[in-house]
Amino acid sequence: MSVKGRVGVGGGEMGSRNAVVSRNLALLLCFGCFSAGILFTNRIWTEPERTNLESKNCNQKLKFENHTSINSLGQISNTQYDISALDSKISNIEMKLAAAKAEQRSLLSGDTASGNLKRKYFMVIGINTAFSSRKRRDSVRTTWMPQGEARKKLEKEKGIVIRFVIGHSSTAGGILDKAIEAEEMVHGDFLRLEHVEGYLELSAKTKTYFSTAVALWDADFYIKVDDDVHVNLATLGTILAGHRKKHRVYVGCMKSGPVLSKRGVKYYEPEYWKFGEAGNKYFRHATGQLYAISKDLATYISENQHILHKYVNEDVSLGSWFIGLDVEHVDDKRICCGTAPDCEWKAQLGSVCAASFDWKCSGICRSVERMVEVHRTCGEDVNALEHASF
Repeated sequence: MSVKGRVGVGGGEMGSRNAVVSRNLALLLCFGCFSAGILFTNRIWTEPERTNLESKNCNQKLKFENHTSINSLGQISNTQYDISALDSKISNIEMKLAAAKAEQRSLLSGDTASGNLKRKYFMVIGINTAFSSRKRRDSVRTTWMPQGEARKKLEKEKGIVIRFVIGHSSTAGGILDKAIEAEEMVHGDFLRLEHVEGYLELSAKTKTYFSTAVALWDADFYIKVDDDVHVNLATLGTILAGHRKKHRVYVGCMKSGPVLSKRGVKYYEPEYWKFGEAGNKYFRHATGQLYAISKDLATYISENQHILHKYVNEDVSLGSWFIGLDVEHVDDKRICCGTAPDCEWKAQLGSVCAASFDWKCSGICRSVERMVEVHRTCGEDVNALEHASF
């Protein structure tokens, strides 16, 4: 009994010790779980904060990129404006470049006096021509326009420059341009313009011609004449010499024809409404077959060509450019004589014509066939130009 009682008592002490250990272990486990819970909770709260911070940084980055994009668009707009503003300057530079190239060709062909690149000339005559007018040009070359050494002598001794004026075809380097280049190789009497040829582009061609001519040659007068008109050079020079001291002079056969508002008729004026009521006439201007302007006016056209309005009729356009300017209009009927018998009668009366053509054809009718005849009946004395002094 005593043994069992001791054993029972000993077993109770061991059970009590085990209970204490279990309680300590439980406390340790609870503390561990608590610590793990705190660590886990801190991690959960730290990640959203980081996410919110990154989101905020992304928003700020987007705002910066949007701001940068807006600034870039503004810069693009300013650049486009600058490009537009430079268009006229670029066109002017291109024209000067074209003039420089033409002058270089002129120098290489011996057209200007050696050692005197910008000598003074009396008049520059530009003969307006087209790609299809080869026979017209040949009729002029065989009559009133000196050729070869005679033309160079005319430039050197009289200061008279004569060139056929033509631009380029719509197909650059095409068969039309090559035909002109081949003709130039033979005769050397062209002035090529940076201009695309077309009948409705005559006003633009006129501006380009005067601008190019005044850049190439320093002359007192610049003249435009059609390739189906007969010209007496000595008589024309004598007329212009009388106006040499005038700075702004516009010489020609002045007219004031009706403004034609009916579509489809010859010389129809699309901008007829600008000239007032129906039946009104144009302002006074020189007829387009031949006219001359002084250097100051040619320079004015060159410097303001980008803002000068172009009417469909080039003679009207030229007259409009001088409205409002202090320009003397000289109306000289010797510049618009008819062919025989008109030119013959006037010559017998001592008034030799400077230019002759048929009004009904706005030039010499069938000029290719008749130019030689007109030269014989309306031409001045064969020695007139040689003896003339301007």
